[in-house]
Amino acid sequence: MYATELLAGRVALVTGGAGGIGKAVADALAKYGAHVVAADVSHTASSPTGSPAIERVTLDVTQRSDVLRCFDDVIQRLGRLDILVNVAGVVSMGSAEQLAEEEWDRVMDINLKGTFLCCQAAMPHMRRQGFGRIVNLGSVIGKNGGNPRPWLDPREQDRASNVAYGVSKAGVHIMTAFLAKELAGAGVTVNAVAPGPVASAMTTNFPQTLRDLIPVGRMGAADEIASAVVFLAAPQSSFITGETLDVNGGIWCD
Repeated sequence: MYATELLAGRVALVTGGAGGIGKAVADALAKYGAHVVAADVSHTASSPTGSPAIERVTLDVTQRSDVLRCFDDVIQRLGRLDILVNVAGVVSMGSAEQLAEEEWDRVMDINLKGTFLCCQAAMPHMRRQGFGRIVNLGSVIGKNGGNPRPWLDPREQDRASNVAYGVSKAGVHIMTAFLAKELAGAGVTVNAVAPGPVASAMTTNFPQTLRDLIPVGRMGAADEIASAVVFLAAPQSSFITGETLDVNGGIWCD
């Protein structure tokens, strides 16, 4: 099988498909032959899909009714759903001491609840098919307690991901393990990718002192995260489930 046919005939839904990592994932899945539905709460005319195999739809992952509408539409129009990649998420920065309740709720609703609602909506379809690949986006922040060193410089915490973000991603990691066990007998794998710092519009102000903590000497690229997703989405990865794959340049090893 040629590389471009790796995912031929597969239907993939990518949430957060208008963002940097989401667009890279959608493009990578399409490159390997999948028909991709890139879903996001909003799309801009200046963010083309880059492939005729990618269609754009609107989706608010925090609203169960909207999630069900979107997933039902995909199934009705395309006949199946083989791959779900949950990229939709938001960042949040600052100290725990100053964190507003509203900000906590916002981060949990999108990063954790939104991921769960999409997984839940995909489960019955994939179970009926006897095949499915779910890949969730976690984060190194959900493992290492955060990159900043506020005991050396409190300003590092002000400019880096906070406790709400870390807790939401840690929740994604353990949810991945739960769902992997629940779906293992149905031919459906559930895994996560946990990126380290990735160069994007949201990380242009990432402190140099924290960049210096990355052993490979640079931030990651969205395409590198997408490559990990494609690996987990491939049919040949059927014996990998419940795994959180670190893609972080060595900043955290476990």
